[in-house]
Amino acid sequence: MLPKFGPVELILILVIVVMLFGVGKLPELFGAMGRGVREFRKNAELDEDTTKPADEKSKTDSNTPAV
Repeated sequence: MLPKFGPVELILILVIVVMLFGVGKLPELFGAMGRGVREFRKNAELDEDTTKPADEKSKTDSNTPAV
């Protein structure tokens, strides 16, 4: 189970990120993270679209009597 992050924990994480990457790299870092999240969501939506017809097809095939 994941721990719950409160405001103190989030500030601590932000301070550590600033110390590691510096203030100048933060926009680049968050931009890359945003692009990654968008790409993940796009691929997840495409995956859902490709699996739905296969599921529906298998359901209709199982209802068809064997000849």
